[in-house]
Amino acid sequence: MTIRIDLVAQIDALLPQTQCTRCGYPSCQKYAESLASGESEINQCPPGGTEGIVALATLLGRPVLELNPANGVIQPRKIALIDEDACIGCALCIKACPVDAIIGANKMLHTVIAHECSSCDLCLPACPVDCISLVDDPNLDWTSERKLRARGRFDAHHLRRDIERLERDARLVQQAELLKRVNATTAAQPEPTVELNSNLTPASISPSDFLAQIMAKAQQKNNCK
Repeated sequence: MTIRIDLVAQIDALLPQTQCTRCGYPSCQKYAESLASGESEINQCPPGGTEGIVALATLLGRPVLELNPANGVIQPRKIALIDEDACIGCALCIKACPVDAIIGANKMLHTVIAHECSSCDLCLPACPVDCISLVDDPNLDWTSERKLRARGRFDAHHLRRDIERLERDARLVQQAELLKRVNATTAAQPEPTVELNSNLTPASISPSDFLAQIMAKAQQKNNCK
């Protein structure tokens, strides 16, 4: 188990950490786990390019392969750019960004932190008004520093989402317990008694009490005969 964990870490260190999911896995870490288990090929990561394929082949002792076209093509790095005049502030791109490189809030303009964008493209299909485009990255080199920073932001993104989910679940549990106590208290209280009163109407008393009043009046009339 320790050997496999070490191998996963070594593979993960060779991956670009763009978290683009083009490999078919939800994260670079998951792709690394799949490679370590022999369940996937080394040619499924377009951002890693030929250099990444060669590095994985060397580490795993596998033959070098051409990039699988089903996973994409090798191309120059690009970054996302939001047309702020067309942005409607829906925040869907913020949720889609795996490295929290988009800032903004609901019904407010969003913008991309250019030097943090990993070029994953996941924000494009998330935008309902197509106001996001890809432009050339002025800093074409995806350095080790940028790669490590992207991984850190990805981990922080998922930690934040996990905390939000736990807090939401805790609120739901508290609300359910509160509702349960309210229902229990209501059930324990005796039903209020209503004296027979000719001035009461069906709208002011319960149906059972109203029916009881009618029957009582009928009984009184029978007794008077």
